This record gives sequence, C-alpha cells and structure tokens, in this order.
Amino acid sequence: MKVRLNWVFISLFTLGLSATALAADASLLKPPRGAKVAIVMFEDLQCPDCSKAYSIVWEAANTHKITVVLHDFPLPMHNWAFEAAVWARFFDKTSADLGNAFRKFIYANQIQVTRDNLLQWVQKFGDDNKTAIPLAKDPDGKLKELVQADYSLGQRIGVEHTPTIWVVGNGGVSQPLVEEVKVREKLGQMIEEMLSKAQPAVAAQVNPTPKAAARKKSIVKTPKKAG
Repeated sequence: MKVRLNWVFISLFTLGLSATALAADASLLKPPRGAKVAIVMFEDLQCPDCSKAYSIVWEAANTHKITVVLHDFPLPMHNWAFEAAVWARFFDKTSADLGNAFRKFIYANQIQVTRDNLLQWVQKFGDDNKTAIPLAKDPDGKLKELVQADYSLGQRIGVEHTPTIWVVGNGGVSQPLVEEVKVREKLGQMIEEMLSKAQPAVAAQVNPTPKAAARKKSIVKTPKKAG
C-alpha cells in the first residue's frame, strides 16, 4: 500500500560537497561516529505530517539497521510544539528509548492534544512508563537550549517545513540530491543507495567523555525498540 508523505524531503549530503554555505552546514549532518549512514529528521510534534512520517522513518531504519538522528524544529504556528519538544528532551535524559516512545505516544494522540491539556498527556505517559513527572521539568533551562539549538541549526541549513528528512552517508555523492518522497519504498531505495556508496564506519569511542556522551544521547536515536 502506498503511503504519502507531504513535505518530506530527502537530501543526500556528504563530505565531498562543494564549499558553499549549504555544504558547510550539511557537514554537521554527517552520520554519527560509528555509523556509515543515518536518517536525519527535523520534526515538530504538533505537525500532522510528522506523525505520519515518524513510524515510516523508524520502519526504514529498523529494516536497514541504521541510526536515526532527530532534531527539534517546532514551527512558530504551533502553540504547544515547543513545550512538547522540551518534554521529549526530559524523557531523553532517562533513555533515548523512552524519549522516542514519548514522541511516538504524542504523535499517536496528536489530534487530542492541546496547549491546555499537554501536561495531562505527559502525566499519562509518565504514569504508563513509571516515570515521575516533576513540577519543574527544566529548572536550569538546559533542555530548552537544546531545542532552540536544533531549531537554529535547521534555519541555517534552510529547513522550512516539517518533517524534513535527510539520508546522510559518508561517501560517493558530489552534489546534494533533493527529492520529495511519496512512498516508503522510495526512502528505502535512497538508504540502500547511500549504503552502497558509504565508506567503512569509524568505530565509536569505547569510553567517551561524560559531556560527549550526554550530547550524543540528546540527538541520536538508535533503531532499537523504536518505531
């Protein structure tokens, strides 16, 4: 069955891109250390198209055993998306799997969520997952800063819509390719093409510093148990 994704764009970026402003920004989206290919998704938890794309992205990642890197891009027109993104970051602190599960939960219930009842849905998710919900989820503002940093990154590389999705590989493509993807099979084809061109991955560090590990955990979502 064909599944349509509105406003989904697949871009292939590699280290061989020409030295333009876009290429410089795209270099930030290379696969995480230890991965040859990754799916990078800029998402908005209040975006209906993101709710459709989310499961398809994870299905493709699980099928091809590649990493998913999520970036927050809450659109100004959506009145609870930013707050939901901060809550997602809160659950990420416990584990990436829990953060992914929260995103999936919000997408599944999106049409019922409002700015006024968002906290009730957060509380329900916390209760279902035996996770205490604090009165102040972000007392030092660090989670908010992470969301804002993702949004700024998206602006720098020209993200205008959500979801915006890149399949990022580490070799073989000299120019970026931008294409609307309307069926999930096309996403799989793009991944397979990037895998065929990718160079061997550099192994991840065995003992990363605590700061580096925390930063990676905040943005990299592995396919395990997700989707």
